[in-house]
Amino acid sequence: MLLENTPVPVITIDGPGGAGKGTVSSRLAEKLGWHFLDSGAIYRAFAFIAVATYTPFEETSLLPLVKQLTLRFISDSSDNKLKILWEQRDITEDIRTEESGRLASRLGAYPKVREALLNYQRAFRQTPGLVADGRDMGTVVFPDAQLKIFLFASLEERAKRRYLQLKARGERVSLDAVRIELEQRDNQDKQRSTAPLKAAEDAFMIDTTHLSVRDVLQRILDKLQVS
Repeated sequence: MLLENTPVPVITIDGPGGAGKGTVSSRLAEKLGWHFLDSGAIYRAFAFIAVATYTPFEETSLLPLVKQLTLRFISDSSDNKLKILWEQRDITEDIRTEESGRLASRLGAYPKVREALLNYQRAFRQTPGLVADGRDMGTVVFPDAQLKIFLFASLEERAKRRYLQLKARGERVSLDAVRIELEQRDNQDKQRSTAPLKAAEDAFMIDTTHLSVRDVLQRILDKLQVS
């Protein structure tokens, strides 16, 4: 295995929404028996908490809230999902709405907020290893990661995937609206001045447009030389 004899190895999986990084990352972490960081969930949860506590979406108002952020991430073996608790409240489903995604993107544009969340995310780096999923994991949060993956797919395919996910949750959405939302989020993430969405120079690029989750996972395992 490529990461053997490495102190607390990290694999980062970055990419835009709908590229499949969340599912691939969690399954890879499960396969390796490593810890899993869903950085997007942290930003979404923070956005949800800001709304719930009536905190203005201004950098100076949000910073004190970041420093008090206490979330618990619990693996639920019954359905292979990661549960997110805030003050004993399960907010797992609350943060998966399109509105939470929009607000999370707004939060991510504040340089001091991103900086304050760095150590929070880096604390997930524990033995035997970490699989980190996000948009700047390989470029900013874990630039020394032993393996960096960047997943991407066509806008049409990503919109279709997100649309089906939302429909499965019972949300009333249109495919056109989801596509527009994804495109806007892409532009916002790529153009922000701090930690923009982009592939690390040494990232292993995978186009997931026509690949299944199993196919993508196998390509990464092949890269790691894991059977």
